[in-house]
Amino acid sequence: MFVSYLILTLLHVQTAVLARPGGESIGCDDYLGSDKVVDKCGVCGGDNTGCQVVSGVFKHALTSLGYHRVVEIPQGATKINITEMYKSNNYLALRSRSGRSIINGNWAIDRPGKYEGGGTMFTYKRPNEISSTAGESFLAEGPTNEILDVYMIHQQPNPGVHYEYVIMGTNAISPQVPPHRRPGEPFNGQLVTDGRSQEEREEKERTEEKEGDGGAPEVFTSGSAQAFPVRHPDGFSPHRPDDLVPAAPQSPRRSRDHNWKQLGTTECSTSCGKGSQFPIFRCVHRNTHEEVPESYCDSSMKPTPEEEPCNIFPCPAFWDIGEWSECSKTCGLGMQHRQVLCRQVYANRSLTVQPYRCQHLEKPETTSTCQLKICSEWQIRTDWTSCSVPCGVGQRTRDVKCVSNIGDVVDDEECNMKLRPNDIENCDMGPCAKSWFLTEWGERCSIECGSGTQQREVICVRKNVDTFEVLDPYECSFLERPPSQQSCHLKPCGAKWFSTEWSMCSKSCQGGFRVREVRCLSDDMTLSNLCDTQLKPEEKESCNPQDCVPEVDENCKDRYYNCNVVVQARLCVYNYYKTACCASCTRVANRHPGFLGSR
Repeated sequence: MFVSYLILTLLHVQTAVLARPGGESIGCDDYLGSDKVVDKCGVCGGDNTGCQVVSGVFKHALTSLGYHRVVEIPQGATKINITEMYKSNNYLALRSRSGRSIINGNWAIDRPGKYEGGGTMFTYKRPNEISSTAGESFLAEGPTNEILDVYMIHQQPNPGVHYEYVIMGTNAISPQVPPHRRPGEPFNGQLVTDGRSQEEREEKERTEEKEGDGGAPEVFTSGSAQAFPVRHPDGFSPHRPDDLVPAAPQSPRRSRDHNWKQLGTTECSTSCGKGSQFPIFRCVHRNTHEEVPESYCDSSMKPTPEEEPCNIFPCPAFWDIGEWSECSKTCGLGMQHRQVLCRQVYANRSLTVQPYRCQHLEKPETTSTCQLKICSEWQIRTDWTSCSVPCGVGQRTRDVKCVSNIGDVVDDEECNMKLRPNDIENCDMGPCAKSWFLTEWGERCSIECGSGTQQREVICVRKNVDTFEVLDPYECSFLERPPSQQSCHLKPCGAKWFSTEWSMCSKSCQGGFRVREVRCLSDDMTLSNLCDTQLKPEEKESCNPQDCVPEVDENCKDRYYNCNVVVQARLCVYNYYKTACCASCTRVANRHPGFLGSR
């Protein structure tokens, strides 16, 4: 009971007013009129030399996504303040040196709130107002009882992280209770009793609550602390009964026949997880127990309603779901994480408990796939073109575009350049075995006026590595032959003579004639009389003036190769030579009748 009384006394004393009559204040050394104050090291009248303030800004430029250590918080650190310089998509994380995650571990983002770790309570703040530019922060009074590491979950350029904490120096003075100080009174800004600060006592309470198996630590109250206002820890606001008001001035009618009696309690403030309630006292007749006006009882004897715990059994465990982290990829399929913790509410506080207590509930997923948008991708819009050369090595091309997830053509930088398909490549058409080679068209037309033709040379060539060989045209017949002639027209000629082809000769020998038609035509091919008659082509000419040759008898042939000698020797008059050289003798006889004579 003494321990319970001491706890309640400490709670009451913490808010006690330290002013004294006459307007003089009492210093931290508990002397009236003293001006001593507690320095930043917690030393009454200290000069800030008993501790060291460690501060700095983490400004390193980070490149890879993930956790990066910012600063180490040593054991014994107090007044801890870790704050982002301004809002970003990064997150702060806290982990013990033993590897236990305290805030934002395992790629899961916790909600802002209070988190216990390293022997102290950290307040995690993450301003989410659209207009706010403040970054995340961890705040804790300390002291820490182990080394802690602060990390940054890097997702965008580091805005800078300011860190600050206080550690005791070698010359630090340990706060102690002056001999004349009553237990439970404030000293150096802390409640002290038995050498332990109120923060340490609360830390011990939290540890005991965690180590227990779900039961709530009992809280005792005592009427001896009535002179002090009650401070309820952890933001707990008990409900006092509405009718608990200061008693009215004592009426002369009160007597020993009436006294105060508890008639029930107020409703419990919570349905589970340790609430509070107050007894309700009423003035009743001592014998009949009938309730009477409070003026019948002595108000000075009315008990002060003491807070009583109720519904101390823990609330059912539940899964506390954190916020999803940002998607690991800005486009395409990525991953996101969140923290899912089993928690139970006790004494208006949410405590993390072992996961088996939530085994009756389906555990929410801690990882999920995500896709902010479909990544832009390369698209091949056309087939390869024909090779730029008919033979040998040339090039061919195709159209390659970067297309967004909605089908728009965007800059190539929007796509992964390492995956870009080729849009130009070499093509080998094989050895240039055969091909048509051409000259330029001739410079002047075939005629000086009117419609004419132009010529160019077209040859079939076999191309080797260093030489060319001209082939017959049929060697290139598998290729379409380019034209070697084209029409040309320089200027109108006016009227001019046109003629047909010559007719057949009227005789085949001994002189005949042939004819053709000659006409004067204008440029539009109509008859004209504007032609120069002196330039008119002939319409008739002689032909075939040679002598006629008799038909040769197939049986009349020269039997000897030197029949010409027989003719020259005039031996054809003899039947023997006439028969042996029949053809030669017959020809000379036809040309020169009477040449042979007779024998």
